[in-house]
Amino acid sequence: MQNWITLTEAARRLGVRAQTVYAYASRGSIAVMQDPDDPRKSLYRAEDVVALCRKKQVGRKRAALAASTIFGAEPCIYSGITTFSMGRAWYRGRDSIELADTATLEETAALLWQATAPVSFDAPAIALPPGERDRQCAFTMLATLAAHGHSTLGRLNSALHIEAGQLVAIVSRAFGAHDDAGVSPRCTHQRLAAGWGLDSHGADLLRRAMVLVADHEITSSAFAARITASTGASLAGCLLTGLATLSGPLHGDASGRVRAVFDDVQRLGAERVVDHHLKSAIPIPGFGHHLYPDGDPRAAALLARLDPPAELAHFVDKVTTLTGQRPTIDVALAMLSVQLQLPRDAAFGLFSIARSAGLLAHCIEQLRVGKVIRPRSR
Repeated sequence: MQNWITLTEAARRLGVRAQTVYAYASRGSIAVMQDPDDPRKSLYRAEDVVALCRKKQVGRKRAALAASTIFGAEPCIYSGITTFSMGRAWYRGRDSIELADTATLEETAALLWQATAPVSFDAPAIALPPGERDRQCAFTMLATLAAHGHSTLGRLNSALHIEAGQLVAIVSRAFGAHDDAGVSPRCTHQRLAAGWGLDSHGADLLRRAMVLVADHEITSSAFAARITASTGASLAGCLLTGLATLSGPLHGDASGRVRAVFDDVQRLGAERVVDHHLKSAIPIPGFGHHLYPDGDPRAAALLARLDPPAELAHFVDKVTTLTGQRPTIDVALAMLSVQLQLPRDAAFGLFSIARSAGLLAHCIEQLRVGKVIRPRSR
């Protein structure tokens, strides 16, 4: 294990705190693995630490430092919301994979927001835009609220938590959550299940999926939302910024690319689709994640509870066998959508609803920093 060192040793060599080492690892700058002698701890690749030490020894002007910060070469924002350790994400010190076994999205939001009172997602009495649904409806409603919303500056956490809950409820309504006040208990996964015609088993799969993707540290969408929050913009404006960034096919809408491949698999068969991609050197979306060299634990946790069509299961197995790349959460969400026969945009909808809780946590945390995020150009 001489090529792998402890957290303490990595921090000592770099001259930084443990939190900074976590940040390096979460961005892929330092490879991390579970300590075989103590599964509660992680080990860090020594050569990656050496490479970072060399970078730090090279004097860099402020503009150069700013540029590298934007593109992930250095940690740029400190956050106590989500960290990575032992190959998985931890929400405020809670293992997100274990949390998904029992928690609701509301309970997860309370944890991420550090709410002192129970969190509920109750939508205000606002009519949905006629003729719109799914992401178009969600973005339209958030844009309308952002145009008239109050600044976040100087507001109590309790007030922000109430508004944040309303915004998550609005997004869930846009994607089809049932709006009947008689539904009890008033949990998002049950409202979605009612709107999508699912039984209790389907509802529980939705609950688990949403908790698994509620946050993922400083992603591009979280960074965008935090920039907006740093200016004091309305909470609706902050969430709209984050979700607009999330909608990109290289981020939260990656499940849409996977769903398109699944359509080909169901039409042509797994063998032909895999053969076409490999012969054409076309990357197969949804496989391999730089933060999880041993496989995305979120995907594993969700796929283990699904019973997908045989041809899709064969496709996933074949891709993994031939490429060595394991399925990501995007594959799991697309598979869930197919198995439950959900609306076409449902995988992105689940991601958006759940990640809204995480994005709002980042916005609230950023407000407490009290400084505008102002990148520099060169």
